[in-house]
Amino acid sequence: MKILVDRNNPIPMRQQIRGAIEHEISFGRLPVGAALPSVRALADQVGVAPMTISTIYAELKADGLIEGRGGSGTFVADSRLSAAGRMGEAVGIRNQIDRLIDQSTELGLQGADLVALVNARVIHRLNATARMRIVVVGLFDDATASYADRLANQVGDKAIVESVTIGAIRADAELLSQVRCADLVLTFSNLHPELETLTSRSDIISLRFIPSETTRMALAGLDPMARVAVVSRFVEFLPILTLGVRRFAAHVQTFSVINMDDPDLQSVLAGCDVIVLATGAEDAGRLARADMLKIEYRHIPDPGDIDRLVMPLLTPAQPHAERNTKEA
Repeated sequence: MKILVDRNNPIPMRQQIRGAIEHEISFGRLPVGAALPSVRALADQVGVAPMTISTIYAELKADGLIEGRGGSGTFVADSRLSAAGRMGEAVGIRNQIDRLIDQSTELGLQGADLVALVNARVIHRLNATARMRIVVVGLFDDATASYADRLANQVGDKAIVESVTIGAIRADAELLSQVRCADLVLTFSNLHPELETLTSRSDIISLRFIPSETTRMALAGLDPMARVAVVSRFVEFLPILTLGVRRFAAHVQTFSVINMDDPDLQSVLAGCDVIVLATGAEDAGRLARADMLKIEYRHIPDPGDIDRLVMPLLTPAQPHAERNTKEA
């Protein structure tokens, strides 16, 4: 076993040595039963006092990673880390760690900074292990993140809420695995069939999404004589979008409904005063005149659906006997 240390690295020498041994065990380079160098041999190799190596070995033994065999030396023990290395299960984690190191280096962070960030995040997540993990799957990054934020506000500290797009899931096997492992997966009804196929989950919940309060107020406040262009990225969404706009701007007489890929889009916009953009159609706004009023038709998860479909799953029912006792 060859251990490399960097005396110019701000990470303490003892931590570097221990980390190197754990690395070899975790990723299968030191399998169960492999012999470790003697205390003196390893101390001479890395140029530290034997006491330092003795302390490291004692810590690793206490954590169950290595074991001493009287008169024979020190060997790798059968532990969770060694099992992960043996089965190759840690390879995906190692690749993610490598990407994290690259990202932190680009930001100008040093190794000690990254270790501190990881430690802080681990502590935060472990303190939240009692909470369920919910993943919201949508079409667009910003919009899906806003849905997750809205959901998180409603469920409070009962769950951790994350967001991901279905496009990202299609392209990244690790993200797909994370969605498969979530406690709850929430999405739109039109994404439900594909998401069910991708994840092999039959418990995905489809939520209704309603126009946000900001959207409703903006539509309700339009001038009755305004000429309104309603633009969607998806042709199939145009009928639903039109119904929504007409519902909250029923007093407006003139509407032009068009898909953003329509070659007549620019000429339609030229004759309108207001452009209503569905999520994903924001690029169409660049074709609008500077003096045109732009309204983003934003949705939120239906609070009633969250209360009816999600909240009961985050608040387990009391056992029958316990309920009867309290009722009595």
